[in-house]
Order: sequence, then C-alpha cells, then structure tokens
Amino acid sequence: MDLLLPPAKALRGRLRVPGDKSVTHRGLILLSLAEGEGRLLYPLKAGDTLSTLRAMQALGAEITEEGPHLRVRGRGLRLKEPEDVLDCQNAGTLMRLLAGLLSGQEGFFVLTGDASLRRRPMDRVALPLRAMGAQIDGREGGRYAPLALRGGGLRGISYTLPVPSAQVKSALLLAGLFADGVTEVVEPVPTRDHTERLFRHFGLPLETEGPRIRTWQTGPFPARDLVVPGDFSSAAFFLVAALITPDSEVRVEGVGLNPTRTGLLEVLKAMGAELEWEVLEGEEGEPVGTITARSSALKGVEVDEGLIPLMVDEVPVLAAAAAWAEGETFIPGLSELRVKESDRVRAIAHNLRALGVEVEEGPDWLRIKGGVRPGATPVVEPFHDHRIAMAFAVAGLPLGVRVREAEWATISYPGFFEDLKGLYAAG
Repeated sequence: MDLLLPPAKALRGRLRVPGDKSVTHRGLILLSLAEGEGRLLYPLKAGDTLSTLRAMQALGAEITEEGPHLRVRGRGLRLKEPEDVLDCQNAGTLMRLLAGLLSGQEGFFVLTGDASLRRRPMDRVALPLRAMGAQIDGREGGRYAPLALRGGGLRGISYTLPVPSAQVKSALLLAGLFADGVTEVVEPVPTRDHTERLFRHFGLPLETEGPRIRTWQTGPFPARDLVVPGDFSSAAFFLVAALITPDSEVRVEGVGLNPTRTGLLEVLKAMGAELEWEVLEGEEGEPVGTITARSSALKGVEVDEGLIPLMVDEVPVLAAAAAWAEGETFIPGLSELRVKESDRVRAIAHNLRALGVEVEEGPDWLRIKGGVRPGATPVVEPFHDHRIAMAFAVAGLPLGVRVREAEWATISYPGFFEDLKGLYAAG
C-alpha cells in the first residue's frame, strides 16, 4: 500500500511510543522460562514480537492478552518440543535468541523465517553455540536459516565477540543458563545491555567485570511482572521529524533511556539539535523518561565509530537528519547494516538520492552532503525494511512524501503513520 504524506508546516504535541521491541522479545522468553505467572506490562504488539509470542506458545508457555498487557504462565526451565517448525517471520533477534535458548533444551527444533530473514547470517551464533556443544545445522553449513538444532549437553566457554552484537551476546547468555560451568562473553565494544538488566530483574546468575559478562547454570526462578518502557528507536523518528520541520516541538513521554541505546542523542546534540531529556524513573532497571525536540539548524558532523553499536538501529533516521544539515556528515562502522532486514547502507543511499541529496557509499560507511533539493514529490522505497520506511517518511516530511509499501512499518510500529499525522499542527 502506497501512502502519501502532505508537507508538514509544523509538528507539535506529545505522545507515547509503543513498548520497546528488544525488551518485549526478552521479557516473553524469560517469563516463559519462569515458574508461575507474570505480566508483561505495555509490551510491543507488532509483527516481530508477535512472532516471539507464537514461538513461546509453541514451546509450551501459556500467554493471554489482558488489554494492553500480556499474562504469561511459564513452563519452568524445560520447554516443550514443538510439533512444527518455529517461524520467526522477519525477526532476526528472535531467531538468534531462540538459537541460544533452544541449544540448552533437550529436543529437536527447526527455525525458519521469511525470505529476508533467510538471507541474514546465522553462523555468528551457530559457531559459538557449537563450541558449547550444541548441534546446529542449516544452509551453507549453518550460515543461513532454516536452522535445525538438537539441544542439550552444553558446557560453558569464554567467547570474545568478533563484531559488536547484543543478539549474539544474549544468545550465549541464554545458553549459559543451561550449561555446565561458567559461560563468559567478552565484548570489546559495549552493546545494548537489556539481557543483563533482565537477568538481574529475574534473579538469574550474572556477573560483570569490565567487558566480561558471565553466567552459569540456573535453578528454577519465580515469575515477576515486567514493565516495558517506550521504544527509543521508535521515538527517534519523531525527534528527528521535529528537528527538521520548521516551527516544531515534540515531546515523547515514557520512553526508555538506557544509555546503551541512546548514542543518537549524543550525535544529534553535536549536530546542534535542540534536545532535552530527563530520566524520571527506573534507574535500577530500564531508565525511563521524557525527550523534547525542537526545530533546529543542524550541521554535519563526523560520527564517532564507537557510538555506532549504541545507535545501530537509528542510523537510517540519523541519515534523514543529515540530509537537512548544513555541510557533510560522515558515518563509519556500518558493516552490520549490510546484513539487517535490508542492506541498509544501500537502502539509505538510494532514498537520500531520491531526495536530491548527494551521498557517497563505501563498504562500511556513508558520506552525506546535506541539502535536500526540492523537485517532484520524493518516493520512499523501503526495501522490505520497517526502519527504512519510517526514516525516509520523516526525511521527506517537510516536502511531502510518498511511501511505497508503507505497511512494512507494522513490523515494529503498527500505528506509526497515524501518530505522525497526529502531530501535524498545519498541513
């Protein structure tokens, strides 16, 4: 479905974005392993996380809806062998986390997904899990799904992440809950720490020492309610929309401000963005607060490569901001974006050019010369990628923009375009 957004003369208002996708995935998995019932409060109910819900139901958890919440009755530490293939659809996080979880379970499991997910590399989790004793096979020796796993009999290992990946780290920590000995993950570059925070929330074994994160075999643990904060990645679209649209002020409330997720705020501030944020609660778990963004005269910057793991999902919307900035923005360290839902480096460059923006694309970098050149209504090509659809809807908003296959946004934010239109102060 194509969607035409008229030019936004101003964006004003306040809103709450849906629950954090990363926390929802992990919360559903850990509540399914817990003893008794627990509620997941304000989770994200969208394509990717509904795939997690269905997978955990197939593995024996009882999950029911209670208004905006989910009630989960866990199976305890031993999940049920499913009767059929587990379909992860478009959710790469789910496939990698399940690979770790199921490597510690007795039984046979097959993981598949849609055409996009079957092109994404899975050997980055398969190789360390095999070193722990898991039997994992797949296309090209386990590089691509479908993956076939036979779990059980794991032993702890120490593994240094060759590339920053919270998904690989999380998969190994989940496997480590069922392994003999200590499982240690060493991350030379910090990545998002939702799994570690949730281990602490549920009382699971965890020890951190600088870049080293350790866990070991757990016993039964009780369910606990978990509040899911608003998703920072979803909030980022509205922040940038306000920054690049004249006479705008947008306030996002109840949003997660986990410091391992908010590298984008640091970059936008360096670009001259008028941004204010405040942590109001949750410092001991997931920090939650408010962010306010106002129209700003942005300037190009050279992004610190060390920040990329702390904003990897926000690079498309950073590129949208760079399109409207004065001067040049250089974004390095983007090799991971080549193997997301789309080749995001290529998708970003394509959509910037549709806006008339000069862009140079390297193997793992982008050089963007700010300056949107108005012409015909720009057309966004999402390349089957939710974040590309939303980021470049934002990039074209001051001009008016047509988004092809706008329904891809529902993967992580079903009401995105309705919420965006709700901020139009004039149009």
